Amino acid sequence: MSGVDGQLPDGVSVVVPAYRSSATLVILVARVHDALSHLPHEIVIVDDGSPPETWTTIAKLAADDDRVVGLRLGRNAGQHSALLAGVRAARYSLSVTIDDDLPNPPEEIPTLLAALTEDLDVVYGTPHRIAQRRWRSASSVVTRSLMGSVLGADNAAQMTSFRAFRTRLREGFDADLGPAVSLDALLSWSTSAFGTVPVAHHDRAEGRSNYSLRRLVRFTIDSATGYSSAPLQLAMTIGVVTAGLGVLLLCWVIGRLIVSGSSAPGFPFLASLIIIFSGVQLLVLGIIGEYLARMHFRVMRKPTYVVAERTVTFRAEDR
Repeated sequence: MSGVDGQLPDGVSVVVPAYRSSATLVILVARVHDALSHLPHEIVIVDDGSPPETWTTIAKLAADDDRVVGLRLGRNAGQHSALLAGVRAARYSLSVTIDDDLPNPPEEIPTLLAALTEDLDVVYGTPHRIAQRRWRSASSVVTRSLMGSVLGADNAAQMTSFRAFRTRLREGFDADLGPAVSLDALLSWSTSAFGTVPVAHHDRAEGRSNYSLRRLVRFTIDSATGYSSAPLQLAMTIGVVTAGLGVLLLCWVIGRLIVSGSSAPGFPFLASLIIIFSGVQLLVLGIIGEYLARMHFRVMRKPTYVVAERTVTFRAEDR
């Protein structure tokens, strides 16, 4: 609900993408309320296609507390799609995103908000120490760095899922976006004023991350092909380089034939060349295919997410 002249009222909307996290949501909500007791706030929890018990927990929290709003997506759309649904439902002028399994302490939310000064629009909470396996931490850093080079974000290596930003930034991505979105890329459409602040990072309260190495790679590919033409430029560069190598090899083979009267010997040499050039062709076709697939989904008007159900909350200002 908007305030006077279409402006959002002062306060904080905490957006939580939830997946199989019914055991931690009650604790998370209580700790967020404690951390923001001095500010008007709401907690928007988006059930990203979880088993029924997660939505049951969210519905009960919303029924008992009018500061909690629940959205249930019709199917699993991915963390960033769930975040987008929550950000679009936010009522207050500032938004904070936080994971549902408590790796980021809700008590650090005021730290994020304090770092969101007038010259910044987005602040990421960067952990002092990441409480996760080394391979997982290293792969996350590599993924974010690659994403940053593709998106042109200098501080991408410090991007995390714990962020605070001005809700008005969503005006830059209010159109139909199709599947496989990246909230960080969308925020970069609206502003370049990014910052970071050190925060604590804890072990997950339950289970393990839903982002496997395969999903991290898939997310990077989706972000690269969805928000940048850099992969196409890379494909063109690879094509030019390999074509140049092919010309040099041809010159060498012809030169050898003229000078020594014999051609380049050996089947392994020829087979290696065929494998290399075939691999390059498949790589380029794969990159082009990713773009074509995204265009295909756009033409089909495949939605980013579908909200199947929403909790009904009556606030004093709504009556």
